[in-house]
Formats: sequence, C-alpha cells, structure tokens
Amino acid sequence: MANPGYGKRSAPDQRPRAGADFTHLIPRDAAIAAYIDSLCDGADISVKTLAKALPYGQCAIRTTLNRLQEAGHLRRGSECVASGENLLWVTRTFFSRTARDDAWWAAFSRGDVPKDTPRATRTRAFILLAALGRTAPALSLSHRDCVTLEPQVAEWLNRGATPPEILHALTTGLPDRIHHPAALVANRLRTKLPPAREPRTVLRTLECSECRVPGTAEALPGGKCGPCRGKPAQRKPTLPEQKVRARAQAVRAAMLPKSERPRR
Repeated sequence: MANPGYGKRSAPDQRPRAGADFTHLIPRDAAIAAYIDSLCDGADISVKTLAKALPYGQCAIRTTLNRLQEAGHLRRGSECVASGENLLWVTRTFFSRTARDDAWWAAFSRGDVPKDTPRATRTRAFILLAALGRTAPALSLSHRDCVTLEPQVAEWLNRGATPPEILHALTTGLPDRIHHPAALVANRLRTKLPPAREPRTVLRTLECSECRVPGTAEALPGGKCGPCRGKPAQRKPTLPEQKVRARAQAVRAAMLPKSERPRR
C-alpha cells in the first residue's frame, strides 16, 4: 500500500470486469493495465513499485503509464482534502478500467460525472440494502425487499447522505425484537430523511504526463500540455520598454530621500 495521500484511486461508474477490457492495447500495456486494475484502492502504483512486481523495467513501465493516460485509462493530478482545520493538496493517480475521453476527465476534475456513463449492474442503494444484514443481522432483507426499498435509499444518496450515515440511521437504537425488518427500514428511511445538502465543491487538478505541469483537463487533451504535444507555448505579454522605465521612475519618486530615511 502507498503512503497516505498517494496510490491508486478508482474512477467512478466503471463497467464490470471482462476479458476484453484491455484488448485494444498492445500486449505489454494490456498486461500492466490489467495488473493495476486488479489492485485495491490505495495500492502503490509508482513506477518503482510496479517494476518490482512486474517483469518490466522502470523505463518501460513509465512509457506504458503515459500511453495508458493517452488512451483514457489513467490520469495523474492533485486533489484538495480536508485534514482537521487544514486543507492539503495530495497526489492522486486515478485509474479507469473503462477508457474515458477528455470530456469525461474534464467533468471528473470538476467533481461531476457525465450522465451518459455506464451504470453498474446493481446500484449503490441496492448494494447497501443487500449488505445491511452484515451490520445488523436482525435487518437482513430479501431480494424483493431490497428492490422495493431501493428508491428510498437512492433519495438519501441524492440528498448527499453517505453510506455510513445511512447505515447509522438504520441500525442505531434497534428494538430487542424485530418482526418485520423491511417495515422497520422503510419507516426509518421515511421519518429520518435528511434535507438536501449543497453539492460539495471539488478542488482537483490534473497534470501533463510528460512534464508534470498542472492544468485543467481542457488544457491537457490526451493528458499532455501544448508544448509536449509539439504546440508552441504562448508567450506572456510584456510591457514596452518606455512603460518599464516610467514605472521604475515612479517607484523611485515615491521613495523617501536617503537623508530622511530612518536609521537602523
């Protein structure tokens, strides 16, 4: 596992794993992508660590990671996270089994996920209900109960509630005997429904795969900045020589005469 603030982060709303996930890549890139995909979130996927686990050198792995970025499977960048009263920028390496285009990564860097992304086989609401019995065995639900209650849990999620918050609301202070688990869950979902929260602002930047210069996703099509794509860099406008002299004279005129300056 990587140090805190580093390591793999899975992109949201990916398709289920399939044998043809990386067949569009060359064999070496497909093998490395499949290995990264098999790792859990937070696993160290730095070049040195991958070189120790795979039969490829660091230069080969670095080249493959850049090609995975160009193919839409990987993006590197930074994300602002809260740590107590402080805001810290930490390194992130986002990996997507499903290849994403630049527009998707641009939306993701703003904290949004495009509406046309593929949906999972089961929604988060259904999975939460199906696993409810692991936290509170007395609340084990049938498949039919999960399907029936799924829209109510989805409403909680749409209002900004997190899965731990939903589990706490459903499992805290349970009676000694529960005759109808589905009815109890439905009642709590209805009576404890929280108000809608303001969407959380995501502070996230991506960086060029070659020179590591940070920028917006729109400025990094294919994961590369303009100069690394061979596009000449735009020079910043400079002041004409006369204006520079005039500004220097104004600064000098505003200074106190040497005889009037306070002595140290």
